Amino acid sequence: MKNIYIIRHGETELNRQGIVQGRGINSDLNDTGRAQAEAFYQKYKNIPFDKIYTSDLKRTWQTVQKFIDAGLPWEKLSGLDELAWGVWEGQPNTEDSRDAFREMLQTWQDGDYTAHFEGGESVQDVYERLKQPMEVLMTRPEEKTVLLCMHGRAMRVFLCLLLGKPLSEMTEFPHQNTVLYKIGFEDGKFSVLDFNSAIHLDGLVIKQ
Repeated sequence: MKNIYIIRHGETELNRQGIVQGRGINSDLNDTGRAQAEAFYQKYKNIPFDKIYTSDLKRTWQTVQKFIDAGLPWEKLSGLDELAWGVWEGQPNTEDSRDAFREMLQTWQDGDYTAHFEGGESVQDVYERLKQPMEVLMTRPEEKTVLLCMHGRAMRVFLCLLLGKPLSEMTEFPHQNTVLYKIGFEDGKFSVLDFNSAIHLDGLVIKQ
């Protein structure tokens, strides 16, 4: 069985402020995010990873930087990038923005997965581009243990894709910063081995 460790990136300052980043904002981890990344590294540094995959956005590779610094092979896959939120990326967290996002999330929940903000992507768009990273995971048998760092909304969509679930179930996957989903791949099928694990964050003092 191939073991795939899928984690969300650590916290950024925009995460802390409740501001949507999306694919178009390439922000750094903040102090909390770096502490989360360090906690994840300390917990999982002895796992014999064969390969690291991240998105093209630096908050993902900053999260797994210590694994990269240890000399592990690393590849960026643009398919793992966060959903593009278009005109709302980086906008202040206001009642108007919250209303717009609530409306969009409800539209998706109602089954219109092609809906998107101006200049942005739909969850269906993300689902389609995530098929390339899925193919990578399925066709490299020499990579027995893989670490993959990506983004919250894209991760929810990716888990639906891997597990053969409808996009209506993407809200069933919690995704706090650096949360881990361990996935097995065997006989052509993906399965959940560890769901929404944050044990590496136990006892971590998060700065406010």
